[in-house]
Amino acid sequence: MLAAKTLPFSSPITKVSNFPDSNLIFPKSVPAIKANRNILGNPFQASCLKTALESVVAPDIQSFPAATRVKILSEALPFIQKFRGKTIVVKYGGAAMKSEALQASVIADLVLLSCVGMRIVFVHGGGPEINQWLGKLGIKPNFLNGLRVTDASTMEIVSMVLVGKVNKHLVSLINKAGATAVGLSGIDGHLLTARPSPNSEQLGFVGDIASVDPSVLRPLIDNYHIPVIASVAADKRGQSYNINADTAAGELAAALGAEKLILLTDVAGILEDRNDPGSLVKQIDIKGVKKMTDDGKVAGGMIPKVNCCVRSLAQGVRTASIIDGRLEHSLLLEILTDEGAGTMITG
Repeated sequence: MLAAKTLPFSSPITKVSNFPDSNLIFPKSVPAIKANRNILGNPFQASCLKTALESVVAPDIQSFPAATRVKILSEALPFIQKFRGKTIVVKYGGAAMKSEALQASVIADLVLLSCVGMRIVFVHGGGPEINQWLGKLGIKPNFLNGLRVTDASTMEIVSMVLVGKVNKHLVSLINKAGATAVGLSGIDGHLLTARPSPNSEQLGFVGDIASVDPSVLRPLIDNYHIPVIASVAADKRGQSYNINADTAAGELAAALGAEKLILLTDVAGILEDRNDPGSLVKQIDIKGVKKMTDDGKVAGGMIPKVNCCVRSLAQGVRTASIIDGRLEHSLLLEILTDEGAGTMITG
């Protein structure tokens, strides 16, 4: 679907200059690859980058000439320079969370992007895992207009699964892949303060976000750690609420002044014709996407995602993208190529 001039990440690089076994030499004219000021002079950062690169490549790399590998890296360089030092908030869910192969792809992408100097914030939900544990406990999941009805017993399971299981599993995977992840929920450090949703009588403990305090995140992202944030928050009285992960990601992106918000989804992006997967709209502004919504071209589950993007853009986020999480290495396609992996919305 992507008629892309994309980096062939299925078959690029395993060796990077300054690694002991490397025969791939960067030209002296491209020092901007050095993340966090001096990545290749920092043993931990160098190890991080090497691990990340190895995790996104095919095992037959030795069949590619060194010149080809250098060309691949040089094509990525302008994008690395553009986003180096910038904050990128990624919301993780959908197919990319259900498939082990896609999960590994997302983790590898995050680690690589962090290693080359991008400040990554990773927000997740965990609907399928919550449903699985509710089933084990004999509790039937209920939904109203696509939102989980969350009574007290369900809220307890939501917190246990998102904060105690899914979050720590993702932290472990990122750490294993070579970066440093720190697991949090919206409750930690007053990161997200919740309030009941307008439909709380029907939905129970499903909340909206009343305020965001990103103070606890700044030391982490300034040191190129990856905060992994479960979409659970508490109100001022300490009552926990289930928060939509898209909403949490959008509000965090706004509070952090992020360069980019990325929502991983189970669709190609925004389509001009919902019945034609080939009608992907690759880039659109707020005015254009509002018109598509008014015309009924944006409908169903895409409406809250678009609204989340529009709200974050209105609060200062530079761009927001809805990308196809079913594509392997969709994050790298979105950030390190000029074709992308879905729809980018601009202010």
